[in-house]
Amino acid sequence: MDERRFIEETLESEQVFDGRLLKVFADRVRLPDGKESSREIIRHPGAVVVIAMLDNGRLLFERQFRYPLQRVFLELPAGKIDAGEHTLDTARRELREETGYKARLWRHLGVMHPAIGYADERIEIFWAQGLSYVGTEPDHDEILEIIELSLADALLAVRDGEITDGKTIAALLWAEKTLSGEWPLSL
Repeated sequence: MDERRFIEETLESEQVFDGRLLKVFADRVRLPDGKESSREIIRHPGAVVVIAMLDNGRLLFERQFRYPLQRVFLELPAGKIDAGEHTLDTARRELREETGYKARLWRHLGVMHPAIGYADERIEIFWAQGLSYVGTEPDHDEILEIIELSLADALLAVRDGEITDGKTIAALLWAEKTLSGEWPLSL
């Protein structure tokens, strides 16, 4: 299939916000049919999410307050990729800082794009196994509670609306397919 028939051409791009985490642009584009339109885009440095499996078969989760929605969420460990940082290094750093664990085995599983209509953010999904506890080092503005859940209980929490975080739900799909053997994981 020739995807060129879908491509939009950027005619003008203006940065309208420059934050510590996000940059917002207002763009004018030419559509494939020649008409013009506008696009608002959030530029994000990217992030990782970690499926961390303990020796007992349970997965590590964290409970934390998320300011935009003014509530506490249950989610997998995750964090922003720093400038120039390799994604595996980000995953290792975030697992250690947030949960206090390091992993002996790491695998990159895939990528997800959580908000394709208005943001370029990507979230790299990692599998971590062979965990050992070495102590937490949370960021100064992170208050976390670490909990363990079986995959079955985590999926029930998705069904019951206790887990609504998109990156966690997507990563749990990978975990389910991986642990069932449907999507092989070569460790």
